[in-house]
Amino acid sequence: MNEARVNDPEDPANGRTSGHAIAARLERTNALLERMLAEVAKTPSTHAIFVDAGYVYAAAGLLVAGTEDRRSFDLDAEGLIDAFIDKARTIFADSRLLRVYWYDGARRRIHTAEQQTIAELPDVKVRLGNLNASNQQKGVDSLIRSDLESLARHRAISDAALVGGDEDLVSAVEAAQGYGARVHLWGIEAADGRNQAEPLLWEVDSQRTFDLDFCRPYVTRRPVTMYEGEDAGAADAEPPPSRDEVRFVGAQIAAAWLAERGHNAMTELLPGHPYLPGPVDQDLLIEAERVLRRSLRGHAQLRRALRDGFWQHLRSVT
Repeated sequence: MNEARVNDPEDPANGRTSGHAIAARLERTNALLERMLAEVAKTPSTHAIFVDAGYVYAAAGLLVAGTEDRRSFDLDAEGLIDAFIDKARTIFADSRLLRVYWYDGARRRIHTAEQQTIAELPDVKVRLGNLNASNQQKGVDSLIRSDLESLARHRAISDAALVGGDEDLVSAVEAAQGYGARVHLWGIEAADGRNQAEPLLWEVDSQRTFDLDFCRPYVTRRPVTMYEGEDAGAADAEPPPSRDEVRFVGAQIAAAWLAERGHNAMTELLPGHPYLPGPVDQDLLIEAERVLRRSLRGHAQLRRALRDGFWQHLRSVT
C-alpha cells in the first residue's frame, strides 16, 4: 500500500518532490545562461572591410585624375587600405578588425605584380575574379557574397564595411543581414551624377562617402601620352573637339569593335549599360585618342560623349 503511494503521480508528496527537481533544473539553466551572457559581453565586436577594387579604381581615378583608365594614373593601394582601416577604427571604436578583403579581376585568376604586392600587406586578403574575352570582370560579386554570407553566418563579424556600388551586391548585403550582421556602404564621391546603385543604397544599414580631399593623396596622374604630330604647345593652343565629333568617333570604334568581337561579345556587354567594363573603356579611350590625334585626359565631358557614341551604335544594331 505504501509502495503504491510512492509511485502515484497524484500523491501530494510526490508532486512536491517533482516541483523541487524542476526548480533546481531551472536554477542551473539560469546560471548557465548568465555565464554565457557574461562571456558574450566580454567578446569584442569584429568588423571586416570588403573592397571592390574595380569600383575604387574607376571612381577614384575619375574623381582625382579625370579618367577611369588604370594606365593613366597610379593608385597607392597600401595607403588607401590603411586609410580605410583607420576610418573603420574610428567608426567601430569598440570593435577589432578581422581583415580587409580586396576583390579584383585577373586573367585566369593569376595575380598581377600589383595584386601580388597588395596580397603581401598585413591583414589583407586578395580575392580574384576572372576577366573574360571582352575584358569584363566576372565572379567578383559572387566572391563578395560568399565571404560576407559565410562570415556573418559563423558570427565572425558583427559589422561589414562594403566599398562598392554595383547593384549585384544587393544579394550579398541581404545575405549578411539575414544572419544578423550590419552592412555599411562606403563610396567615393562621384565626379558627375551617382556611382552607386540606388537599390544598394536602400538596402544597407548606413552610408558614407569619401570626398576629393580624402582620395587625392592616393591617386597620381601619369604623364600624358603624346601622339605623333602633337606637342604640348599645340595641344594647349588648339580647341578640343566638339562633343558631336567625339560621339561620332565613339560610334566608329563601336562598329570596328563589333566587327572584331562579334554579337556574342556585344550580348555580354549590353546588360552593363550605361557602364563599360574598365578594360573595354580603356581600349575605347586609347583608340579614340589615336583617331583624334590628341589626348582626352582631363576632358570628362568628352569622354562621356565618347562612351555615348559607343553605346549608341551598339544599341542601334540590337
